[in-house]
Order: sequence, then C-alpha cells, then structure tokens
Amino acid sequence: MRLGDERESGHIDDERGATGSGGGGGGFGGRGLKLGGIGTVVVVLGALYFGVDPRLVLSVLNGGNGAVQTEAPASSGNGPARTASNDDQKRFVSRILASTEDVWSAQFQRMGRTYQEPTLVLFTGGIRSGCGFAQTAVGPFYCPADHKVYLDMSFFRELQNKLGAGGDFARAYVIAHEIGHHVQSQLGIMDTVDQTRGRLGEGARNALSVKVELQADCFAGVWGKQADDARHILETGDVEEGLNAAAAVGDDRLQKQATGSVEPDSFTHGSSAERVRWFRRGLQSGDLRQCDTFGATQL
Repeated sequence: MRLGDERESGHIDDERGATGSGGGGGGFGGRGLKLGGIGTVVVVLGALYFGVDPRLVLSVLNGGNGAVQTEAPASSGNGPARTASNDDQKRFVSRILASTEDVWSAQFQRMGRTYQEPTLVLFTGGIRSGCGFAQTAVGPFYCPADHKVYLDMSFFRELQNKLGAGGDFARAYVIAHEIGHHVQSQLGIMDTVDQTRGRLGEGARNALSVKVELQADCFAGVWGKQADDARHILETGDVEEGLNAAAAVGDDRLQKQATGSVEPDSFTHGSSAERVRWFRRGLQSGDLRQCDTFGATQL
C-alpha cells in the first residue's frame, strides 16, 4: 500500500503499557450458554477473528445485555518498549484510520449526515472497554457502548502466522472491518439488530449475526474502493491480500481448523466464500447501497 504521504489520525489512544487496569467481577453476562460443542467453538472463534469480545457475543446470543465482566490480570506497570517496529505499525494503523475518517465523512456528508469519528485504542495484554474487560485473545473488536475500536497489534502476527493472511491490505481490512461496525452503529443498524435479536431463536440470531458481519466486510470494501479512487493507495497484490484475509476468517475455515468438521447452522460471521464475496462487492462498487445484506435473497 502507498501510505507514505497519508496523514495520521488524531483519534488514536495508545494504552500500551498503561497501568491501573484494575479488576472486576467474574463470569459472563446473559442467562447461561445453551450452545453445543461445535456451536460454542464457532461463536468464540468467530468473535476472536473479527467480531467483538466472544463473551459479549455469547451474552447477546443468550439474551443478555452485552455487559461483560471478568477479572483483570494484575499489571506489572512495565509496558513494552516502543521499538521502531511497533511504532511503524502504529503509524500504519493511524494512517488507515485517518483514511477511513476521510472516506466515511465524505459518504455521510453526501447523505446529509455527520460522521462521528471513532477512537481506536491500542493496547497490550488487556484493556477495560465500555463493553467490559477484554484480553488480547479476543482479537480486535468494536464496542458500541463507547464507540471505540480496540486493537492489540500482536493480532497482526496471528493473522499472518496462524491464518496465513499477511500483508498491508490484510491488516487494513482488519481495521476497516471494525470501523464498518462503527458505521453500522452511526447509521442505526446496530440498534435495529439488537431490538430484533431478542425476539429470535438461536438459529435466527446466528443468521442475523452473519448479516451484520458480512455488511461490515462490504463496508470495508467500500472504504478500500473510495480510498484508492481518491488517493491511489493500492498496489499490485493488495486486493488479493485483502481477499485472502477475508477468506481466512470464514466460519467454515475456522471451524474446520478447530474441530475438523463444519456446522453451517452455527455460523455467526459467514463462510469464507461469503466473506470474500461481500468484501469484493464493496471493493468493486464503492457504493454503500450495495451492502444491504439484510435484504439480500442470497448471501
């Protein structure tokens, strides 16, 4: 990606090495997990790779309010050294965030609306968010309660080394997907989904969650197209990196890796093919209106 001349966002909150994270109560929100073995694995893995804190997902699926409480590990007070490597990654994240700000501000302006720019919080090990305490293992997530994206950049190593999805645009896809959830929140989509979800059975809730995630993939594609049209940030091979990342986090692939089998009814984020299809749809069209996963007859 060509990002050398791109501005950096002013909405990065670098909490790496911060002390005083404290501890909370214990246990999950919600009313008790009713998912079977594979279903539980898929929900947790699906959330781990690109949704939200899996405990939050499990809470919502079981009718909870999304509140997450768990005990925070004690902090040593000695944060990681700021090496040239992780500072370079911070600059990368900041530039991608700035690009999403530019794209979505323009998109919202065309709709006669104002885009409220989110904060992206960098952390290491664990962080207290508006959705509860989260550890690195939950992966990147968006918290609608405080309108912030949370990212431990060690996830990028996991994406490359464990899921085989390396490259700049793969990392950009991670960020753009989470920002896609913020766009959903700004448009009122998340509120509508939350109101609907409580009236549904488990299978229907899973299907609704898939539509939410696939729309965020499509929104990520819209950002990529609009940003490249405006600033020519993509280079040869970048699109393939992004599509490979979308495929790597499909429910079917993650489920196969975890259990050796696939159970489509338990999908919460979409299959590899579906994630690639909706990300590509956004990339090719650059049109927000093309991302209506809720009205689509086929995902």
